[in-house]
Amino acid sequence: MVRQPPAAHSGVSGGDHEGKLQCSVRRGRVVAETQRMSQSERTDLSDQRMLDAAVELIIERGPDKTTLKDVGELAGYSRGLAGYRFGSKAGLFEFIVRSIGEYWLRELTRVTANRNGIDAICAATDEHLRFCRDAPDRVRAFYLLWFESVSPSSGIKQVVASIHDRRRRDVAQWIRLAVTAGDAQIQVSEDAIAGQFGASIVGIVYHWLQHLDDLDEVAALHESLKQTMRLALGVVN
Repeated sequence: MVRQPPAAHSGVSGGDHEGKLQCSVRRGRVVAETQRMSQSERTDLSDQRMLDAAVELIIERGPDKTTLKDVGELAGYSRGLAGYRFGSKAGLFEFIVRSIGEYWLRELTRVTANRNGIDAICAATDEHLRFCRDAPDRVRAFYLLWFESVSPSSGIKQVVASIHDRRRRDVAQWIRLAVTAGDAQIQVSEDAIAGQFGASIVGIVYHWLQHLDDLDEVAALHESLKQTMRLALGVVN
């Protein structure tokens, strides 16, 4: 593609012109696509497009340099739509964390249905690895925001804490059911083991974010975590 020279009267670079042209084309496609939809369908589509755009910008620039204006434009909408929809960057980031977190919860519920103890923990661990492999951009954006939430000024601290607490409660319940059924023998509390599991998953993710191309090592760490949980639950096979 041949770049156009900058317009002398505007000071707009060829790259900027090209980017604006792409946004204009994208907006045209969005308009054509939404004209045939109901209001609810249009809202769902715009949310999906802005989620994808925000994920792309977060993993490319980081949360700090991701703006509502850029999310709206990259999604193919006006500059102000993301601001109107989410109100603030904190609102946008909460939407991202909730959307990806809810998807993960649905998949987790599916793979752990009618399981408890080590079976549920292993199924959840395998699903987490699949999640990293199949949707790496969304997982990266999710956890970049997750780690960002520890900042005192974070606007998504509560929603991330809520997801973390839900994970811990689920694992503790799986262990509790296994102990009651005689399928696990534990030396410490269910909550302690669940906390260890959650901390290990977050640690594995941090390693993955630092070594994105080393999925074999990430897979090995997931397998090692399953073995650690077998030992914690007194399961020998």
